[in-house]
Amino acid sequence: MTQHKHSEHSRPRGAYLLPNALTTGALMAGFYAIVSAIGNEPVAACIAIIVAGLFDGLDGRVARLTGTQTAFGVQYDSLSDMVSFGIAPALLVFTWTLGLLGQPGTAGYKAGWLGAFFFAACAALRLARFNTQAGVADKRYFQGLASPAAAGMLVAIVWFCSDRDISAGLVAWPLLVVTVLLGTLMVSRVRYWSFKAGMRSGRVPFAWIFLLLVLLVLLAIDLPAVLLTVGALYVLSGPVLTVYGRSRHRSRRGPAGGQ
Repeated sequence: MTQHKHSEHSRPRGAYLLPNALTTGALMAGFYAIVSAIGNEPVAACIAIIVAGLFDGLDGRVARLTGTQTAFGVQYDSLSDMVSFGIAPALLVFTWTLGLLGQPGTAGYKAGWLGAFFFAACAALRLARFNTQAGVADKRYFQGLASPAAAGMLVAIVWFCSDRDISAGLVAWPLLVVTVLLGTLMVSRVRYWSFKAGMRSGRVPFAWIFLLLVLLVLLAIDLPAVLLTVGALYVLSGPVLTVYGRSRHRSRRGPAGGQ
């Protein structure tokens, strides 16, 4: 008992600061994205949301590596995610294009802000469900599209269109449909690979390192186009993975059921 107490007191309290500081960085980036979206700076908002995603990917890993995971950190991370990947992308897509669907008070304008709200509400539901299932869910997969991935898809579309000088009004209605579909995927039971499988030992196959190198080169060549391509492939991978998994499950049960 004495040794156990001593080990608890000997753990550096500063270690608890690092993961929460990273979460605060993600929250700050998400807030800046909101400010940029309101200020009609869509590209700055896109970059800020991507920075928030980088911080969000680091805080949990740092907490696990340093053994400083706490219930407070989990809740703080979810609140930060709601701002960075729920409110910020919804406001970005509304201020950039969905607000152009009509004059205030018209059906088009209402459809625009309701579509953005739908995305934000689905992000909140997705985060709440993730927290309640954190201890029982399969670590290899996400149930529903993760909110950072959904936000990243919206960011990729807005950034690509801005980079190519594509008129926001031209893509308003298609982007409304995409926004609603992304929100629906977040609360769906579609399975997405979480990229956590095979990483528990800290080692990854050499092929992954090569693919990362290729991805970095492509990102340096045309960042918006590569982000859009990678995001679209990941979003589409969920339905494909779900259908494939269910077909395999049925094929395994088929012979047993026939006997």
